[in-house]
Amino acid sequence: MSDFIRLCVTAEGPTEERFVKDLLASHLGYFNISTDVRSVQTSKDKFKTYRGGLNTYQKTKSDIQRWLKENRGHDVRFTTMFDFYGLPNDFPGYDEALQINDAYEKVQLIESHFMEDIGDRRFFPYIQLHEFESLILANPDSIREEYFDNDNAIDELKDTLKQHNYNPEKINDGDSTAPSKRLLSLIPEYDKVNGGVKIAKLNGIELLKEKCLHFGEWVNQLENLR
Repeated sequence: MSDFIRLCVTAEGPTEERFVKDLLASHLGYFNISTDVRSVQTSKDKFKTYRGGLNTYQKTKSDIQRWLKENRGHDVRFTTMFDFYGLPNDFPGYDEALQINDAYEKVQLIESHFMEDIGDRRFFPYIQLHEFESLILANPDSIREEYFDNDNAIDELKDTLKQHNYNPEKINDGDSTAPSKRLLSLIPEYDKVNGGVKIAKLNGIELLKEKCLHFGEWVNQLENLR
């Protein structure tokens, strides 16, 4: 097998896709990994393929399996970048995960069932705890670079982070308390795709690995692909 690895990332939507393109891909290039990313396919007609958003597990599975069949090489690896918040409840292991209190155990259980159900040794899924915005809340001060005159909002977000033991991945998945909901309630002009990715980029991969344990484990796994 060549030392050069091709990585195919199925993203939940345009935010995750842009994050992979703008930040993760360049980082992994230092590890001799070429990264391709596309949002998950949701529907298709005779004119167009529509991508972005997780509707059902079966549609997600079918899209991943198509990509696996299109790239059969031994030097190709496949992963995902999906949010745990809003994950369709037909994902493998979802009901079982609801019985678990620890967020990390929940998401690891679903990832394990997901990997087993796809059934290809080249595939290992990643599900973000709890949302992409965890990568922003890892360092709320960075928000100031994109959204000016929001000192009170940033202070409140910093207080939220403190309440969760400075672990942005523990900021939960309630309808009003999920990371994106908190950001939008305090900074209504927040734009996930543009502003969100820029802030995550300001934070940088190394800080995100340090502050976001599950994210860090995933990136370490990617860096060591062989």
